[in-house]
Amino acid sequence: MELIDYIESKREDHLNELKEFLRIPSVSTKSEHRPDIERAARWVAEKLRAAGLDNIEIAPTKMHPLVYGESLHAPGKPTILFYGHYDVQPAEPLELWTSPPFEPTERNGNLFGRGTADDKGQVHIHLKALEALRKATGKLPINVKVMIEGEEEVGSVSLWDFVKQNRERLKADALVVSDTSMLAKGVPSITYGLRGLNYYQIEITGPAQDLHSGVFGGAVPNPLTILAEMIAKLHDRNLAVAIPGFYDDVAVPTRAERRALQSLPWKEKEFRKTVGAPALCGEHGYSIVEQLWTRPTLEVNGIWGGYTGEGAKTVIPSKAYAKLSTRLVPDQDPAKIAKLVERHIRKLLPKTVTHKFEVLSTGKPWVAPYSHPIFQKAIHALEAGFGKKAVFIREGGSIPFVTQMHDTFKVPCVLLGFGLPDENAHAPDEHISLENYFGGIKAVALFYESLASL
Repeated sequence: MELIDYIESKREDHLNELKEFLRIPSVSTKSEHRPDIERAARWVAEKLRAAGLDNIEIAPTKMHPLVYGESLHAPGKPTILFYGHYDVQPAEPLELWTSPPFEPTERNGNLFGRGTADDKGQVHIHLKALEALRKATGKLPINVKVMIEGEEEVGSVSLWDFVKQNRERLKADALVVSDTSMLAKGVPSITYGLRGLNYYQIEITGPAQDLHSGVFGGAVPNPLTILAEMIAKLHDRNLAVAIPGFYDDVAVPTRAERRALQSLPWKEKEFRKTVGAPALCGEHGYSIVEQLWTRPTLEVNGIWGGYTGEGAKTVIPSKAYAKLSTRLVPDQDPAKIAKLVERHIRKLLPKTVTHKFEVLSTGKPWVAPYSHPIFQKAIHALEAGFGKKAVFIREGGSIPFVTQMHDTFKVPCVLLGFGLPDENAHAPDEHISLENYFGGIKAVALFYESLASL
């Protein structure tokens, strides 16, 4: 096949170009990297131009620029909108990297470097697939719109404003995203469900200021102790969330879906190795896959207060803090869950302290019926590109933008992930499998080519 032969002939060029992209330290959360962010945006715009897209724009936002390009030269053919991000997480702690985070390095069939899996490597797969289609066949077989932002790792602060301001411009028949993972190595996957996310912070205040624990201890409330007691009551003995009404609206997967999930080639031993904990735990009555993908959770993400420096300082702290999150599943409503969490926390706290409860962010869960023809095109393209059976999976994480786009444009959202669960996204030694990178370019090119017949 001319297309696949062309892609194979460009393996070295594609990999070298990806390394060039990865060397740009486009860390969105640090102001000192703003010049690198702008350089990465220009780099993406240049590659969109090389792929044959028109109307390339580096759109300024309140924070970091968003890059947009389009090719609308296939009348009567479907239009897809591809979304990704060029910004990356900070690389610290640097001493835990085997090789420098912004000097991409090949080891054992993997490419190591910050952004390899999340999300530069996956964005580059689509850029090269589009370029291959244009150069091997002379034109793009479908209409394509590409939107690559620079704020995903800091909450996509400006993204939705851009979408609302360009609603007509961004209309498409489907949204395509590559910012997820495969089920496992050698198992190409399409994600059809994501959990939603609410994030909270609680501040508890006891005495007006820190107090001497000898002079005052035993007679005044200790916010840290009270916070710990409160947190301990958020789950029951079966590790279910103990908030009244929390599970009222949870959509229960059908028997057919549960059977499909249980039949996936998922290995608990490999999962335990990735986690690195002595043993696993979770809500009783559900398999690990169901716990990860179809059940809501409440987690403590951070807790602090009092003296934590070197040596001893005997104080009763004035304040204690915690950050909590709830992962939500269909059909839970984020606003309703936030109210239930706050109400329950208020009931658990004694009158000896005051508290401040904040909802820092909310995001809806999402699940798609994968019977739509575009999902069938995608699964066949993955199998052709990788030469292996592909599967449909759900994901425990959250991509609020997918839900927003689905609700706004009412179109299918296809999540083609080429990362792996153990590739250390957001952690030291982040990497992507070169097999997945090269296979991904072929699969995406075949997917876009096949959409012309829809």
